[in-house]
Amino acid sequence: MKKVLSSIVLIIILIIAGCVEKFTPDIDEVQYFPVVEGLITNQPEVYTIRLYWSIPVGETKIIPLGRCDVKVHDDQRHIYKFTETSTPGIYVSDSTTFQGVVGRKYTLRLNTNNATLKRYSYESVPVEMKAVPPIDSLYYEKALITGTLPWGSQKEGCQIYLNTYDPTGECRFFRWNYTETWKFEVPFNVPNHTCWITNNSKDIDIKNTTTLSDSRIVCHPVILITNETDRLSRRYSIIVNQYSLSEEEFAYWEKLQNVTQDVGSLYDIIPFSIPGNIYCVEDPGEKIFGYFSVSARTSKRIYINTIFPLSLYFYRLCAMDPAMMAVDRRCGDCTYRGTLKKPDFWVDY
Repeated sequence: MKKVLSSIVLIIILIIAGCVEKFTPDIDEVQYFPVVEGLITNQPEVYTIRLYWSIPVGETKIIPLGRCDVKVHDDQRHIYKFTETSTPGIYVSDSTTFQGVVGRKYTLRLNTNNATLKRYSYESVPVEMKAVPPIDSLYYEKALITGTLPWGSQKEGCQIYLNTYDPTGECRFFRWNYTETWKFEVPFNVPNHTCWITNNSKDIDIKNTTTLSDSRIVCHPVILITNETDRLSRRYSIIVNQYSLSEEEFAYWEKLQNVTQDVGSLYDIIPFSIPGNIYCVEDPGEKIFGYFSVSARTSKRIYINTIFPLSLYFYRLCAMDPAMMAVDRRCGDCTYRGTLKKPDFWVDY
């Protein structure tokens, strides 16, 4: 009887193990299509156009699209060349000769040259750079997070918000991203004791005001920071960038947001099925994905000086035994996670 039960249990385990295997559809012919990521603003900076191949189902490695001819044309007949960097597929502008201007229209044109077996030319629709209002205020409030940590204490952190308003009513579609930087220390007095970490936002953050009487946004949540990280253990800074979008670009980001941030399945719409604003000149049926974005940008930075109680969970193993410095570099070397170089913009107090 015991042998029978053991056999049944073994069969069940094998069935369960077989069910959790990663499923990759059997695709007879793998097709690669160009993907474009690019943003032109009105700020005096280097603009970047990124070209790569679409990723087949089951693959994760990005394949760059190099050796292309990349130019941006404006409606004043100016042409600005983008040069490929030492990183294949990354093309950059010359900040001394090109800066976007509000009110002008820009068109991306690129040629694959010898990068593919077929030499195709691609072009975006002309995109007007729309003005964007400044961020009125960027601020934070303490927040108690619902739920508890494993040992029963309640999490405390802060929620960062922004307010913005366009009195002209011209800007109705907004997008935001941010860069956060924080100063932190390891729990022991060692040479590499204090460092800085910088992270860029990854989520798509958009909003429109078309259903409102005026273009006013109040208490828009930017990021929620809990005490499960050391972001708020010493000093924290965040700069938020605000962009103006056309209705067409807003629709593109909204569809992409639904794909990347909502729960979906293998058979839901995938990002490469979302139409962008770029087409093939020689063959309109030839696929190309991505979006050439043109937008004015305003930015605002704040510092958070309030020190929030750091979760004991973060450094619990380090604090229990100084010998952990030899086992876990996070305990005794801040450069494992950050850099000793203080950012140029950083102001201590």
